[in-house]
Amino acid sequence: MYIDYHTHHVRCGHAVGELEEYVRRAVDIGLGQIGLSDHMPLLHVDPASYYPEMAMPMEELPRYVEECLSLKERYRGQIDIRVGLEGDYIEGYEAEIENMVNAYPWDYIIGSVHFLGEWDITDHRQVQGWEGKDVLKVYETYYDAVKKAAATGFYDIMGHLDVIKRFGYHPGPEAAREVEALENAALAAVAASGVAMELNASGLSKPCAEMFPSRRMLEEAYRLGIPLTVGSDAHDPLKLGENLEAARNMLWEVGFRELVIFEGRKRSRIPLEV
Repeated sequence: MYIDYHTHHVRCGHAVGELEEYVRRAVDIGLGQIGLSDHMPLLHVDPASYYPEMAMPMEELPRYVEECLSLKERYRGQIDIRVGLEGDYIEGYEAEIENMVNAYPWDYIIGSVHFLGEWDITDHRQVQGWEGKDVLKVYETYYDAVKKAAATGFYDIMGHLDVIKRFGYHPGPEAAREVEALENAALAAVAASGVAMELNASGLSKPCAEMFPSRRMLEEAYRLGIPLTVGSDAHDPLKLGENLEAARNMLWEVGFRELVIFEGRKRSRIPLEV
């Protein structure tokens, strides 16, 4: 069974396509299961004065869940739909995140770090945030947040674990050992938390030209016994499943033979098919 557990749609403001378009596309390309996982509403910034088109408005969240659940029933027998959320980890807003996680009948929650304070390190409009920064210090701050996110217990899957590299900013070869130590510490935190991790194939189309996480990190994840799932991070129905064949092949080469799927926040395993 082929799956894609990371998708976004028009409600988030920076994607195109209605939820049902993703579902129909999933059927057309032969997915056995699709996860709908749009961004949670912003909690720590004022959406009215922040960058536009970052996430769905808070009032849309119940409508999103209702539509997902409706589609899940309507397409039963054609494809399995899983109702998810990409839930940002924002230090200091743990209570609000927990309330959102507990308020709806999710199948799974992806835990992702996009924000360091009010700076979204994954937003192409905010790359100027790197100017004047000590890149290694930014990496340290980012991976500290990843470790804290994994420890919360809010999430089922840790998302694009090394997305900090997205725009090609790196401390440089002289800091390779320090970066590897940060990555390994984050992976150890994921393993200790007992949650799964995704191989997010979207990095292949970003300036870093590498999946999230890197092969080296995947090899460490395999050594630590971290379960994996896969996602395209599609922001357009036509991008659904993009690069997932390459992702599955890389997982197989590393040694993985299973993927994990979720229903009602409960994890199960399926064979990895390549």
